[in-house]
Parts: sequence; structure tokens; C-alpha cells
Amino acid sequence: MAGLIHALHISKTGKVRHLTSEDIDFRPKNNGFVWLHFNRTHADTERFINNDTETDQNASLTLLAEDSRPRTIADQGNILLNLRGVNLNAGSEAEDMIGIRFYIQNDRILSLESRPLRATSAVANRLERSATPMTTGGFIAMYAQMLLENMGPTVTELNEKVDNLEETIDDLMASKSRTQIGELRRQAILLRRYIAPQRDALNGLSSQNVDFITPDDRLRIRDCADQTTRITEELDAVRERCAIVKDQLTDMRAEEMNRNMMILSVVAAIFLPLGLISGMFGMNVGGMPWTESQNGFWIVTAMVTGIAFIQLIIFKILKWI
Repeated sequence: MAGLIHALHISKTGKVRHLTSEDIDFRPKNNGFVWLHFNRTHADTERFINNDTETDQNASLTLLAEDSRPRTIADQGNILLNLRGVNLNAGSEAEDMIGIRFYIQNDRILSLESRPLRATSAVANRLERSATPMTTGGFIAMYAQMLLENMGPTVTELNEKVDNLEETIDDLMASKSRTQIGELRRQAILLRRYIAPQRDALNGLSSQNVDFITPDDRLRIRDCADQTTRITEELDAVRERCAIVKDQLTDMRAEEMNRNMMILSVVAAIFLPLGLISGMFGMNVGGMPWTESQNGFWIVTAMVTGIAFIQLIIFKILKWI
């Protein structure tokens, strides 16, 4: 089947056997479970899901939905689970998260993804490397943990970028930095949009009363939910820190403008009386003093200089400069 990416039988002892397309209907009898992973966008996948006798209509619609937020749905003793992981594909943005859908049964797990998710290949490799006894609930716990491991570096990178902005805020260019801060906030908001509901989905999964989720599986799933909560809180912190840095840049910009306006105001205040005096002495009317004196220009110049000096002293006393 062209839409089938992984087809594995995981036995009770943890041994992995690859299944062929002809073995796709294989069901282990009290010996582990089968994991069938499909490309959701392939026509063969839709055909298989619609023709599968163990998948009812509601489950089929959920599995094949174009977009779905993380959530957990109980379905007649089975579980529908939607999760999301960061997009680590080359040339993609991490916040463009990739969805994966699970239909969890006692002896089978169906999973579908529309784009390659690194956690999927990592889980498949881990299953082949180590023989670990596992239930279907344990498989989901391991997959959720792998999603978190891939999210960690992305959130850490966001924190480091904000740290760098905070440390170099005095040297930042306001216009360029506001663009960087806006981009960081956008990334944090988009990541949180899907990671926060994922926490609720995992908590909902841990509370399901089904045989294939053991007490140990519940603890591991709850631990994943707690880690998801921590990541959500870190994203909230990134968003708030970006807002603080932006406010600081705005304050710095306002302070710089106020300082420049103050300088301009002082200069204007100094030249205002000087301009008045020079304008009066420039009037072509009778009675102007020192018009016949050879020292008239220097007298006016000394007067203007003296007034400017007195103004500077007054501004200094008033702490305007």
C-alpha cells in the first residue's frame, strides 16, 4: 500500500517485526500490538480508513479531517487522540506545527500524518533498537515524550534569543529590534496555540478507563502532560518578556526624543532674545544707537554674547542643561 509508511508488530517482549501490505490485517493474539502509520494525504490511506471494519464513521472523519486541534475522544472502548509536534523539516518554520492522529485499540494503533514528523521516525528507530515490553498506552506515552524532546530545543532557542535582546538592549536599533521582538512573540503565540490544548489532551488520555493503559502508562502520560504545562509556561514567559523588552525600547526611544527636543528647545530659547536684539538693531530708522560709532558692531556683539552667557548660567541653575 503506497500510503503506508510504517507497519510494525511489537510483541509482548518488545521485539519488532515489519509487516508487509499483505499483513496489514494481522492481529496479534495476546502478543503485543500492531502499529500502522499512514500518509494522511494519500488516496490509499483514505480508502483503507473508510473500508476498515474496526473504524466507525466518526473515527474515520476525525482521522481524515483536514485540521484538528489536540484532543482526546473516547470511542466505544477505543481512543481517538490528536497531537501536534514542531515542524523540524528543512526550510520550514517550527511554529508551523504538524498534526498526528491516533486511533488506539487494545491490539492496534492507527496513526496518520500529512507531513513528515521527526518524532515518528525517531520512535520507529527506537523500537527497532531496543526490545522493551510495551502496551499501546506505553507506545503513546513514548511518542508523546518524543514530541516533547523535539519541542525542547525550539523553546530553548526562543528563550536564548530573548536573553540576547535583554542583554544588548542598550545597543539595539529600535526599528530592527521591534521587528525581531514581533517575530519572537508571533512564534511563541503560534506554538502555545497548539501546545496548551495538547496538555489537556494528554491529561484526558491519562484519565481514560481502558485496559490497554496501565498504571505505569498513566504516570508516564501525566508526566508528559506536566512537561507540556512547563513548556506552555515558558512560552507565556517568552511572550511577556518580549512585551517588556518592547516597552523598554519604546521608553528608550521616547527618552531619546525628549532629550533631542530639550536640546532644540534650549537652543531656541537662547537664540530667541538674540534674534530679537539683532532684529531691532537691523531696523533702518532714526535714533538707533552707535550708528556713527566705529565700535558699534563690537558693542552689540558683546551685548549679545553676554546675554547668551547669562542665559546659559540660568539654564544650568534650573538644570535644563
